[in-house]
Amino acid sequence: MKIKSVFSHSFERYGKILKGYDVAELLKKLEEVTEKPSDTVIYEPGSPDLELLPVSKKIGSNVYGGMPIQVGYCNGSNTKLNCLEYHRGSEINIPADDIVLLVAPLQSCSSGKLDTSIVEAFSVPRGTVVQIYETTLHYAPCNGITPSGVSKDGFRVTIVLPKDTNTAKPDIQPVDAEDRLLWAKNKWLTAHPDSAEAKQGAFTGLIGRNIDIGNM
Repeated sequence: MKIKSVFSHSFERYGKILKGYDVAELLKKLEEVTEKPSDTVIYEPGSPDLELLPVSKKIGSNVYGGMPIQVGYCNGSNTKLNCLEYHRGSEINIPADDIVLLVAPLQSCSSGKLDTSIVEAFSVPRGTVVQIYETTLHYAPCNGITPSGVSKDGFRVTIVLPKDTNTAKPDIQPVDAEDRLLWAKNKWLTAHPDSAEAKQGAFTGLIGRNIDIGNM
């Protein structure tokens, strides 16, 4: 698998780079108040420390048009695909460390099934404000790439989403086949059979190898 730049033309089907936002204070706060595990990944949907910052409010008013948002984080160390998810509404990723994003088009997912051979990888430098479109399958970031290979330093990434996304799953009466993928509020997920999420009962629709950028 070739790892392309998030600034390349190839990424334009999945999202875009948002310019003009000064995220220095946001990333400084992220590094000050959140931990970065070396052997797992943690996720927090919303953090008051991040949400109260002026740039967060600016993203809410400008990027989301005044809709309620949450500003949280995904930190840790990861090299595998494991799952793919999507939401109703774009997701903003702002990394404090270089990362790699593994993504695929939602249109290629049929009844929750997707061949992992179509997944693409994009490197994202620290401080880049990346909008991931609603129609893009994605999941936890992967460690960044260095001249000697995959970084072992892990990552901290600010995650912005419509408010209450990734919180407790609503109690629904299934109507459509897509309902099988609902894993949390505003979170539809398809898992690889080898993932921890599959063992926890997630819908297993990823076919092929569980991509690991550490073994490329």
